[in-house]
Amino acid sequence: MKDKKTVVIVEDDPGLREQLLLVLKSARDIECLYAVKSGEEAVRQIPTNPPDVVLMDIQLPGMSGIECVAVLKKRLPDMEFIMLTVYEDAERIFRALKAGASGYLVKSSAPEKLFEAIRDVHSGGAQFSAHIARRVVQYFRGPTKPVDESEKLSPREGEVIELLASGYIYKEIADKLGIGTETVRTYVKNICVKLRVKNRTEAVAKHISGES
Repeated sequence: MKDKKTVVIVEDDPGLREQLLLVLKSARDIECLYAVKSGEEAVRQIPTNPPDVVLMDIQLPGMSGIECVAVLKKRLPDMEFIMLTVYEDAERIFRALKAGASGYLVKSSAPEKLFEAIRDVHSGGAQFSAHIARRVVQYFRGPTKPVDESEKLSPREGEVIELLASGYIYKEIADKLGIGTETVRTYVKNICVKLRVKNRTEAVAKHISGES
């Protein structure tokens, strides 16, 4: 399939690494390019053969998954990262989102949940629970200040950010509003500029906090 979403696995547990490889083989629209066992190896190899999405173990020996995301995101800003975690560790997940991850997935999740997460972040969505979203909101919430006219969102931008905050991905937003996916991406870029944030995750967090 020409438009398969490409994935790389970064996981130090050989059993789980093999399990993920097998699971991904069963998805018709997803292709796993390769798997590596450490953050150091990921930093060396991924820039030479980058995928669309990286499944990153949050707790790696040596360079942690969070440190690895921070390094790779600087080199490859368009790459999406999904953190793999044994349980929902709010503090680590929050740090991973700050580093540039688009969401997280508990390692015990069903295969279909994994596929859904990959498709979601690839299409511009984000994967995190309500209480993690609140942590992001709290981080970006600052002292109340008057909103500059240049920071005010247009009615259409308001609709886009509201749908993003509700968990819709770019394609779904495009279908709902009757516009193209690339138009949605343009709106999101404009929203980020107006809200003075780096990415859609921060934009959603600032919107939820009521600052937009």
